[in-house]
Amino acid sequence: MTHVSQSSDTERVSLNTPSDLSDEATALLAERINRLVADAYVLYLKTKNFHWHVSGPNFRDFHEMLDEQSEQILDSIDPLAERARKLGQPTLHSLSEILRLASLSENEKDFVSPYEMLVELMNDNVAIAKAMREAHGICDDWDDVATASLIEQYLDETEKRTWFLFEAARAADAGGH
Repeated sequence: MTHVSQSSDTERVSLNTPSDLSDEATALLAERINRLVADAYVLYLKTKNFHWHVSGPNFRDFHEMLDEQSEQILDSIDPLAERARKLGQPTLHSLSEILRLASLSENEKDFVSPYEMLVELMNDNVAIAKAMREAHGICDDWDDVATASLIEQYLDETEKRTWFLFEAARAADAGGH
């Protein structure tokens, strides 16, 4: 039986999970994964913020859609963060690290119109989709099928959120048909 010894807080415990991927590959892949996780946290909170603060004649539809979308985003975070750990690399530790790594911006405005909310979230989802495609390319470069598979699933979900936000924004702007 293998025993893992306890370490003190001052000792650095090796995170080097065995892998057939090189150290260079796992470091690069985890860096990209952690950026996706950071963006997902920012998008999750922004989507939840807009869910809580949306108002107007389409309140119920937008409120429910944003709640569903925020839960979907939240559900993507743990598998991605755990993937970084499976690669033997650290994942995010703090809110400040999330904000430092994220490419998306928070929205702290006191009032945002429903239309502006939907467009901002749509644009954020487009940005995340682009980042996912770039990360997927790195997965392909290193033959990391497992991370690529996760990204493919979340990319499809991101594109669906983008589509729904686009169509809902058209309704919010009365430009639909």
